[in-house]
Amino acid sequence: MEKLKVPHLPQLDRLDLPSIGSVMEHKALRKYIDTVNWGAYPYKPVAVFDIARTDTNLYIRFFVRGSSLKALHLADGSPVFTDSCVEFFMRKDGDTEYMNFEFNCIGTCDASRRRSRDDKQSLAPEGYAAIRRHSSLAKKAMEEQKGIYAWELTVAIPFTVMGLDPQHLPEKITGNFYKCADDTETPHYLSWNPVHTQHPDFHRPEFFGDIYL
Repeated sequence: MEKLKVPHLPQLDRLDLPSIGSVMEHKALRKYIDTVNWGAYPYKPVAVFDIARTDTNLYIRFFVRGSSLKALHLADGSPVFTDSCVEFFMRKDGDTEYMNFEFNCIGTCDASRRRSRDDKQSLAPEGYAAIRRHSSLAKKAMEEQKGIYAWELTVAIPFTVMGLDPQHLPEKITGNFYKCADDTETPHYLSWNPVHTQHPDFHRPEFFGDIYL
C-alpha cells in the first residue's frame, strides 16, 4: 500500500483559497491518482493532488486534465460522482466507520460517515458549510462538454468535520483518493491506492493507504 506524510503549512490558514495555489505548488506534497483498477474502464485522465495541513484543516488541491467536462449538481449532498468528480475517503485507525468527501469540478460536495456503501449518515448542513472550496471553474451547472479540459479544485476540510480532535491528532489515518465520472462519455475509476475488487468499488477501506499527519 502507498503511504504519504502530510506537510504542516500553518500559513495556509491565513490565506484565502484562491491565493494558496503557489504555496501548495511549491511546499505541499504531490501525488498522482493514476491506478487503473478495472480493465473495462481503461481511460486515464491526468489526475494529481497536492496535500498539506495546518493545525485545524486538511488542504487538498486537485488538478485534472482530460476529455469532457460535466457538472449538473449544484446542491451539496447530490450524487456528484456522476459528474466530473474527485474524491477523498478517510478512516481513523481502529474505527469501523469511514468518511467520504466527493466533489464535482465546480466544488459541489457529497459527504457522509459510513459503515458501508449503503449504510451512511450524510453530513449535516453545518458540516458542509465548514468545508471551504475554490474551483477554477464558474459555479454553474453544465451539460457534458466534449473536448480536452483542465481544471483545479482546492478544498479545506476541518479536522473536526473528519471526526478528529485538532488538539490530539493521531499519528496517522488511512485513506484513498479517487477520480471518476460515472455518467460521461468516457467513464473512469482511478485511485491513488490500488483497489483489488472485481468491479468498480471505492467503498473499500481495506485498500486505504497510510496518511501520516
